[in-house]
Amino acid sequence: MMRKKAWAIFAVAAMLSLPLTACKDTKTLQENEQLKAQVAELQKDNGQLGNDLETMTAARDALQKENEKLKAEMKPRKKHSKVASRKHRRT
Repeated sequence: MMRKKAWAIFAVAAMLSLPLTACKDTKTLQENEQLKAQVAELQKDNGQLGNDLETMTAARDALQKENEKLKAEMKPRKKHSKVASRKHRRT
């Protein structure tokens, strides 16, 4: 008799825990779906940022080449010696 009562209590406890487990599983599944959507969005953003980085790097390299070209084209300035820059003194 005691064994039957123990099994009955166990069966009732198991039945009562099933809806709670199902509820937790549903909530977990919803959270997983939200996380998957967030991961997909972050991967998309990461890909776009990678493309932007490549574009910026190419633009930087082009500007560096142009800068070097312009530096090479500049005429060197004449350096004034200290003597030439002095004013003539009256004696």
